[in-house]
Amino acid sequence: MEIAVYVMLFGVALLYPAFESRIRRLDRRAARIERKVDLVMDHLGITMDQPGMDEVTRLVREDKKIEAIKVYRQLTDADLLEAKEAVERMAR
Repeated sequence: MEIAVYVMLFGVALLYPAFESRIRRLDRRAARIERKVDLVMDHLGITMDQPGMDEVTRLVREDKKIEAIKVYRQLTDADLLEAKEAVERMAR
């Protein structure tokens, strides 16, 4: 029984890097697709209003980018880099 557990743990340890690599590739691909969809929506003039984004817009206008990033992250569950880029796009 112990040998089977050790073999299974060894197998998981060997396969983990492959799974992690695949997940990172899928994350990058999803990010590229989202950027493309955003560009198409901008080109067509389509907007998706999210509840609470008015607060983020207000904070950007008041030049409170850090607070805007915090609120954006809470609303969208975005990571720090994604939220920072979104707030910077709003500031332009």
